[in-house]
Amino acid sequence: MSASPLDAVALQMIWSRLISIANEQQAALIHTGFSTVLRESEDLACGVFDPRGLMVAQSVAGTPGHINSMATGVRHLLEAFEEEGLEKGDVLITNDPWLTAGQVNDLTVATPVFVGQRIVGMFASTCHSPDIGGRRLSAEARDVYEEGLRIPIMKLARAGVLNEPLLAIIRENVRTPEETVGDIFAQMTSNEVGAKGLIDLLAEFDLDTLIPIADEVMARSEAAMRDAISRLPDGTYTDTSPVESADGMPVKLRVELTVDGDELKVDYAGTSEQVSEGINVVLNYTRAYTSFGIKALLAPEVPHNEGSFRPVTVVAPEGSILNCVPPASVAGRSLIGHLLPGMVMRALFSAVPDKVLAGGAEALWITIWGGSRDSGEGFSQTLFNSGGTGARKENDGLTATCFPSGVASVPTEVIEMITPLKVLRRSLREGSAGAGRTRGGHGQVIEISNRSGMPWTLSPMIGRTTYPAAGLEGGKDGLAGACVLEGGGPLVPKRQHVLEGDAVVRMSLPGGAGRGDPKERNPEAVLADVIDGYVSLEDAREVYLVAIEYGGDENALVRPPGTYSIDSAETRALRGQADCDQGVTVS
Repeated sequence: MSASPLDAVALQMIWSRLISIANEQQAALIHTGFSTVLRESEDLACGVFDPRGLMVAQSVAGTPGHINSMATGVRHLLEAFEEEGLEKGDVLITNDPWLTAGQVNDLTVATPVFVGQRIVGMFASTCHSPDIGGRRLSAEARDVYEEGLRIPIMKLARAGVLNEPLLAIIRENVRTPEETVGDIFAQMTSNEVGAKGLIDLLAEFDLDTLIPIADEVMARSEAAMRDAISRLPDGTYTDTSPVESADGMPVKLRVELTVDGDELKVDYAGTSEQVSEGINVVLNYTRAYTSFGIKALLAPEVPHNEGSFRPVTVVAPEGSILNCVPPASVAGRSLIGHLLPGMVMRALFSAVPDKVLAGGAEALWITIWGGSRDSGEGFSQTLFNSGGTGARKENDGLTATCFPSGVASVPTEVIEMITPLKVLRRSLREGSAGAGRTRGGHGQVIEISNRSGMPWTLSPMIGRTTYPAAGLEGGKDGLAGACVLEGGGPLVPKRQHVLEGDAVVRMSLPGGAGRGDPKERNPEAVLADVIDGYVSLEDAREVYLVAIEYGGDENALVRPPGTYSIDSAETRALRGQADCDQGVTVS
């Protein structure tokens, strides 16, 4: 090319193209995927790597647990074939939890990109497999061997020829062979789409390697991340949080962040030891969600690549629940790992109070349903659902929104089309949001039955059923979650349950916590919540100290907004004249 590869204009053009190529890779993955996990929920990550296995760019979507752990995992893949070498048409695969995304259900597929005989880059994706054998996803396994098929780093294809014995082993060991192997093929296909885009890019800009571009992009990301860290006051910041384990006993998580100039060290010393249930977290996954929390809080605009990780060091005691050692069971590692961004943010509250959220549902609710169709053919369906996020300083929390994982729910129409499951109810959960000057996001209520009438199973991988999301600055806690049988008792989280054919399961997802004193909330905002059905008249009066009158028919199913009004005099009496001094207007 006429200009230097590091020319600012050319660099920006190449960088934009790399992002576009990664997005094309992801689009191909979603459009060719077989399972709802890929097509609807997008529980995946896609990225482009340089020949050294360093992540240069990722697609705009993807879960932090996958993308950040894949950033480390690809280096392991390259190291495994350092002596044997790689050739055009090779495709690598593994689901080793300690090398990649922390559980055997997550498969990483990587494809080296060749120009002539040289590797010029790599494309990789990590995706949650609908089934990988062993126990259905739960925390009941006592070691990783019970949790399913564990694939070491190996070649899925060699010089363009598929590893049919490996594929045969996978098919024979999973409950959903067509979906599982179909998704693996989708990963291979999407990598090929990315590879073609990269080859075209290098040819267009007359580049014989991606390394100079990668080095410049990573250097700029590193510098921007260091600048963001340097704005924090030097010092040590801590947070401690109890969480429930699979047997109901509490597990303690503790984090200590040390800011020293433009570097940040995160140490989880003091965290509980690994447990016998499958909620343990490998260090790779701990680093993934920790670095995400730091970046989301301090520098969300910085490109996500190897450079943005360098100023942050994450350590956890070996043998702890955040750095478990084999053969620990790890299937439910998200129930712990998803809590880490919130802990990091709360620890840094004194340094950046304006940016920190109150506590939220955080851990994604994963439910695994199984049984038989009317035809007698078996089915297995993984569903993802979310509670509410915590309140922000100036805005309410987000309702039924998955943070930090970003995974989407499967639409009701899709669930009912491909399984005998019937979704009887899907609504927001009134009263689940923690009150505050800004309130938390609402959880949701979901009721599910089985049309086949035959016995079926449920494994509820759910959290925040004992310890609700914690309020901030006087805000109230969110409501804890629950999973129950209609007309029966609660279902124990993280265990597989066999249900009668006519059973109805009700899931009440946790709400986000509030921030600030509820009596400082604008009465008009309280009125709007009452009209929308988010807050009851009783809670408006007792929690927010806002008197709201309903002037319509008490038996009406539809209550227009005009039938509600604020009793200004009574609200003043409830809140006291001091509110006027705080800038709260009661009209």
